[in-house]
Amino acid sequence: MLDHVRHDRADQDGAALDGGGFDPARIGRLLDARRDGHSLPQPFYKDADVYAFDLVAIHARSWILLGFEIEWPAPGAYLATQIGETPIVVVRDRDGVLKGYHNACRHRGAKICADGTGRKNRLVCPYHQWTYDFSGKLVHAGRMADGFDPAEHGLRPIHVETVAGTVYVCIAEAAPDFAPFKAAFEPLLAPHDLGNAKLAYQSTLVEKANWKLVMENARECYHCAVGHPELSFTFPVGTSKHFDYADDSLERFNARMAEVALPVGPVEDDWWQAMRFPLNKGCVSMTMDGQPCVKRPMVDRAGGDIGSLRWALEPHSFAHAVSDYVFMFSAMPTGPQETLVTAKWLVHKDAVEGVDYNVDELADLWTRTNFQDRDLAENNQQGVNGLGYVPGPYSEDAEALVRRFVDWYCRKARAFVDEAGA
Repeated sequence: MLDHVRHDRADQDGAALDGGGFDPARIGRLLDARRDGHSLPQPFYKDADVYAFDLVAIHARSWILLGFEIEWPAPGAYLATQIGETPIVVVRDRDGVLKGYHNACRHRGAKICADGTGRKNRLVCPYHQWTYDFSGKLVHAGRMADGFDPAEHGLRPIHVETVAGTVYVCIAEAAPDFAPFKAAFEPLLAPHDLGNAKLAYQSTLVEKANWKLVMENARECYHCAVGHPELSFTFPVGTSKHFDYADDSLERFNARMAEVALPVGPVEDDWWQAMRFPLNKGCVSMTMDGQPCVKRPMVDRAGGDIGSLRWALEPHSFAHAVSDYVFMFSAMPTGPQETLVTAKWLVHKDAVEGVDYNVDELADLWTRTNFQDRDLAENNQQGVNGLGYVPGPYSEDAEALVRRFVDWYCRKARAFVDEAGA
């Protein structure tokens, strides 16, 4: 039995285990101790070794929503970021195809592209100028000995997939099957025409809380009526479970969407879900007053009154597409008790800032919500850290999606522990 995994070796999925260690047997015991329908034992929310485990067993083996195709507007455009401790870069090649790589030079491992976006003719390591083309091929390595074979030192690829203008990556050697998600979700998102959108605003926020606490908070609206008074004006915070309405409003909404040929779902599987749902009465967008904040709509069917298309991926994201904009939320772990939240807003490419929309107004609702959630998650972390914490029961009515997330996490973690034990 493998009792200890060091981060200086690679697991069978090819994800580098670098920087720290964890004991799979201990993780297994903690999973055994979790009471069904309850929050997780304390170490899952605070311990450094569990954090190291999560980076390898969860994030390195999952699909991550990276952004939108319009963020790579031309050949040579790139976006560099990190998944846990693993730097990655996605670049649009000269044929217009998105290619993803580990952002580590095959010489001595230096980071090739700084985090962020830009455009390059080739990928050149700033350390010793080893140079790669957009296919990942090493095309220059100076002063190497005779017999050195550049073909053996190309960039290591990662998986990249797209769905109706959205971009996903996975750094595992064997990624989870993406095809069912794409087939089910693409018809729902396609009418929003993200190929004719632009990135209007982006923000980042550091939350001093474990990523699972951040995501549990993001998977429920049990707290919204008090915690998010602005969001509650438009968002149906009183629905049960997965947008189950007490009246016939969902049925009437679905019939209206059928008249304008907008699919509603729901569609879902183990690690993803998507559904179009109605907003509160009188609201046609998720804004401070429930009215559109962008004069140039992305979807003009039904007069823009099309509710919100929400999709969510485990372990890190959710997004909302309303008639006038798209909002994306991503929470990525950066420490045992620290999470980086990235938010992006898309509008129609022809919408003119200062004429058709104002960035402050566009970002106002979700920025307020993100700051409120930061305070709630950090307060949650402080309580969980104490000796008085005992895992509590989830509300079957109001926290069904939280339980879904935690159950998924436990299955994913157990699968890794079992493989390590084998």
